[in-house]
Amino acid sequence: MNRRASRIFRRGSRPQAGAHPVELADGLEHAHGLDRTIRTLSTAVQKVLRPGPLKDALHGVPVGHPAHPPLTDVPMGCWISAGVLDLIPGTHRASQALVGAGLAAAVPTALTGIADWGALHRQQQRVGLVHAASTATATLLYSASFVARSRGRDGTGRALGYAGLTALFAGGYLGGHLAFRQAAGASHADQIAHLVPLGWHDLCAESELPDGWPVQRRLGYISLFVLRDGDEIHVLTDRCSHLAGPLHQGRIVGEGDDLCVICPWHGSTFRVADGSVVHGPATGRQPSFESRVLEDGTVQVRPIG
Repeated sequence: MNRRASRIFRRGSRPQAGAHPVELADGLEHAHGLDRTIRTLSTAVQKVLRPGPLKDALHGVPVGHPAHPPLTDVPMGCWISAGVLDLIPGTHRASQALVGAGLAAAVPTALTGIADWGALHRQQQRVGLVHAASTATATLLYSASFVARSRGRDGTGRALGYAGLTALFAGGYLGGHLAFRQAAGASHADQIAHLVPLGWHDLCAESELPDGWPVQRRLGYISLFVLRDGDEIHVLTDRCSHLAGPLHQGRIVGEGDDLCVICPWHGSTFRVADGSVVHGPATGRQPSFESRVLEDGTVQVRPIG
């Protein structure tokens, strides 16, 4: 390849800003200029949201599913519906009620989003910061719209509402990018149902497993967290369901009568006996395995379910 062709190739390989919305979102993933703000806000979130029941609830641990995504449906649904009604004469009271309901729903939606954002990796946080700024702008515009409507200035209220709807769609697009392109909120644990055949599989010799200290072992395509606790051997998939952190590098702790592992990346806590979530930000159970030791000392495992 000559020098001129090489320059053309390098120039052509760069995404052109503004050519497509997804390229703008991809560009945000590498917007290092946001990092100083992100560090400041992340520190504040971590100081305010200490590990405990409130933080777990905001992540969605009690329901076994991230709480933020379904909550976004309420304000978005209310505000989109208000926009439709604003096109129909004589519906100003209903539109105002929907705008107000959306504002009320925006509070828990924002709180759950902040909790999740504080436990994302940096590229996700960059996109998430602009997503939050867009939805915050929408909320401010709808707040102004609600005030204008309550004072009888329906024309101004409608105009502010449509401006808010524009900001809302921009924020919603970035939310979709976070969820579907960057997999924020999705389980990152290996899905053993289609990676591990049913039945028992040789894993390692029992003598290789130190008592009370987790180790990593491989079973075909997947990495496993293995912990020997006396005569019991606990086996989970090693990639944390939150953001794929290595569980075998985590701390082993006691939670009541349960032995648990804390992910070294974001502090998600799982029971080693069955992989269930004790503390977030993870909300999805860690896939687990049954284990047994043969007479010759070989440890065998099989996927549960």
